[in-house]
Amino acid sequence: MTPSPEDRVLRPDRSGADRGARAVGAVVGSAVGDALGAPFEFGLPGVYSARFPDGVGAMCGGGGWDPGEATDDTQMAVLVGESLLENGDLDLPDIFGRFRRWAAGEPKDIGLQTEDVLTSGAPWDLAAALHFQVNGRAAGNGSLMRATTSAVYFARSGRTATMDAARRIAALTHGDRAAWEGTAVFHELVRVALEGGDPLAAVEDTLALVHTGHRARWAAVLAPDWHPDDATEFNGAVWPCLGTALWALRTTDCFERALGAGVDVGGDTDTVAAVTGGLAGAVYGIDAVPERWTHPLHVPLPGYGARVLRTADLVSLARRLDGTAGSDRQENYT
Repeated sequence: MTPSPEDRVLRPDRSGADRGARAVGAVVGSAVGDALGAPFEFGLPGVYSARFPDGVGAMCGGGGWDPGEATDDTQMAVLVGESLLENGDLDLPDIFGRFRRWAAGEPKDIGLQTEDVLTSGAPWDLAAALHFQVNGRAAGNGSLMRATTSAVYFARSGRTATMDAARRIAALTHGDRAAWEGTAVFHELVRVALEGGDPLAAVEDTLALVHTGHRARWAAVLAPDWHPDDATEFNGAVWPCLGTALWALRTTDCFERALGAGVDVGGDTDTVAAVTGGLAGAVYGIDAVPERWTHPLHVPLPGYGARVLRTADLVSLARRLDGTAGSDRQENYT
């Protein structure tokens, strides 16, 4: 049965997840979504549910990806998070330099727009703007896909600061303000979820801080009755990507089914599921992320030698980003 619009209201999880568990859930949840969706990228709608009729699935691998292997989405998110921690603040030239080193490492997957910007040779503060000036289009979801780590880091700084940071990081590779505003919305909705609130109920207030020239379009795609079938662009664009993530959160009742719904839409499945996983993980917490997904999860970092992060590394990264690295709670992730 399809929920009616009035029923599509997420009730924040009340199972005891604290802020630290939500922060870990966001970072690990995004990586899990990325790896879960990668084998289905560019597939048709319904391919995921056809393979996994129960709607929850497994890390199956395929399409050049090993089971549990995260893509450029999580790789870039890790680079952002580690830059923030090592510099103690937002250092845009440093983030851009890390991106360039990663791109030179020949990752398996890199967005065409992001690759053009990072390999252009232009300075960090001009590369994206020059790309946009020449091409006129730069509203891909590549700045959104990597935003969960920065969303966790800036969440304690409040709504205005976290949205501003999102815009500045997005602008490193995306010259279209539409991408900046979508990433800013995502940052704020994660912040609300980490506080134990309902990110769906926060959309209206968040839209009030979106640039006036972009507010109407974002309001349409984030509306309670919006459906992925209403998209006017491929979900590799920032609008339907974030819209689909919110739709998946709104129309399901747990982390697993939210990710399954996101992947089953088809198209840019790794990024849609990464964004969905970041939001759903922030709502439901790490305990809602099944071990059959976290156990095989791994994040290679091209350009950084043979370095590969596992789930335990992502848990540690999330706790440091949230400022809860000294928590007494211990999880056993192998």
